[in-house]
Amino acid sequence: MKKRSEVPIDAKWDLSSLYKSDEDFLKDYDYLINNYKKYKDFEGKLNNAKDIYDFFIFDEEFSKKFEAAYNYSSRKFDEDITNFKYQELSGKMDKLSTDISEVTSFIVPEMMKLTEDDVNRFIEEDPKLELYRREFKNLLRAKPHVLSEAEEKLLSLLSSPLSVGEEISSYLCDSDIKFGTITNSEGKEVELTNSNYSLYISDKDRNVRKNAFYTYYKQFENMQNTFASAYSSHVKYMNTNAKIRGYKDAREAALFGGNIDFKIYDNLIDTLHKNLYIMDEYYDLKKEVLGLDELHIYDIYADLISESSKEYTFEEAKNIVISALSVLGDDYINDLKKAFDDRWIDVYPNVGKAGGAYSAGCYTSNPFILLNFNGKFHDVSTLAHELGHSMHSYYSVKNNPYIYYGYKIFVAEVASQVNEIILARYLIDHTSDRLEKLNILDSLMELFKGSIVRQTMFAEFEWLMHKSESEGEILTSKYISDCYYDLYKKYSGSNMVSDPEIRYEWEKIPHFYYNFYVYQYATGLAAACYIASNILEGKDGALDKYLKFLSLGGSMDPVDELKVAGVDMNDPEVIQKCMDMFKSVIEEFKEIYEK
Repeated sequence: MKKRSEVPIDAKWDLSSLYKSDEDFLKDYDYLINNYKKYKDFEGKLNNAKDIYDFFIFDEEFSKKFEAAYNYSSRKFDEDITNFKYQELSGKMDKLSTDISEVTSFIVPEMMKLTEDDVNRFIEEDPKLELYRREFKNLLRAKPHVLSEAEEKLLSLLSSPLSVGEEISSYLCDSDIKFGTITNSEGKEVELTNSNYSLYISDKDRNVRKNAFYTYYKQFENMQNTFASAYSSHVKYMNTNAKIRGYKDAREAALFGGNIDFKIYDNLIDTLHKNLYIMDEYYDLKKEVLGLDELHIYDIYADLISESSKEYTFEEAKNIVISALSVLGDDYINDLKKAFDDRWIDVYPNVGKAGGAYSAGCYTSNPFILLNFNGKFHDVSTLAHELGHSMHSYYSVKNNPYIYYGYKIFVAEVASQVNEIILARYLIDHTSDRLEKLNILDSLMELFKGSIVRQTMFAEFEWLMHKSESEGEILTSKYISDCYYDLYKKYSGSNMVSDPEIRYEWEKIPHFYYNFYVYQYATGLAAACYIASNILEGKDGALDKYLKFLSLGGSMDPVDELKVAGVDMNDPEVIQKCMDMFKSVIEEFKEIYEK
């Protein structure tokens, strides 16, 4: 692997839209350090038009600089996490972020004292405040759930000691539990860890997979009571906090910020229940292709088809993605090419570079994409995925004032998955290589299984746990594990052996501490399938609606933004169309495989 200094300049991102040098960054850092306490100048004054407007102006200027500085330090750190200089800069920005949170804690409680009449009067006195009407509306909507300043301070002080469940779970999984050793496919004894388990559970050698599965989950069985204590305390905390704030339950509290109707959550689960027969077809196919009499959990992550030997240069990947996404129109493609021409992308792995992939940016710069490109189909798909995020961000910045450019998590994965689906369909339709087609179809089936079926199962489990606790159920390790196992069997169908060890899988899922987050993976994929299908089928107005959606940022509630794209998440047909696509991909795989 090359050192950072050995990577060609045209394969590195250009951060000059943030800062042209470290010296320029340090000038803004000095500004931030010298001015963040000025927020305190507004304490006790957010009760009149002039001071509120002055506050918004100061906050916007300060926040733009903070976001730029935070992005710069983070991007430089991720280039080489062993670089002490950028370790220090990143640490300084983290510390500053904490300090800012402390001095700004008065803002929301103080704003909450305003009434709708106050807001209307202030806007009449200073029409420039009209821009912030939606911001006021969102604040006032939350007013019934905000407590007095003394109570808010008390809850804030208690939040850290009362929410240690996630931290305990993380330490157990990633540090304290020793999983033991297994024998790999080369006959060598290797240590099994939480981070390398995914490698061995997908190994070509079934004995390796089986041994990894039983070795891994034996330790979760041994620690079940500790994990149950951590998770049940988290559930109790979320339920109690919701009740204190006047919400019906923890789920309503979690969905409130995005103004998401809980019926969307229920609709997702109900529609999946009606379509779980598809998992019978999927696992029947998997059993046939793998040549197994019985399909166990330790078999389901094995590749159906040996990985294609086909490799792509980054230039080839770029051209494929541009060609595939050309269905999104000339304007979109011309804007997307800026990502390559203006070096938004950090392409290859290097010594010390952060792993994985992401898109990140801020209001005053273009987006940036971190890749670790190795030339496989997965890397091409990842490029398309991250470009989806970046184009969504690019259009959000371009079409909105600062205060409304950030979009909600509920819509954050839509654009990225639209790109993935369009790319996969393009490659399937433009290759005569059956092995390549099967590999792409296999990756699509895994996407549907992982992002809609599995995440919906997680969402149902999370809701069941919170509901049970609020109704007086004691969340013992047995109760939690029994509920999880029942759901796992239900969502896996009858063509797979649901080995009883999987009853402890809930212990290793960090998302169960993210407060009703996981359902958005499923709704995001469903919305993306609906949009991509309409565009590829040439439905009248589908493309224009989608491009308009990309430009909305956070200017509307996320459910309403998707309606602009032609997607009504209250309609079960959106989820159904996604499951229909899953079924058609299985059938397409079968047809090609049988030939």
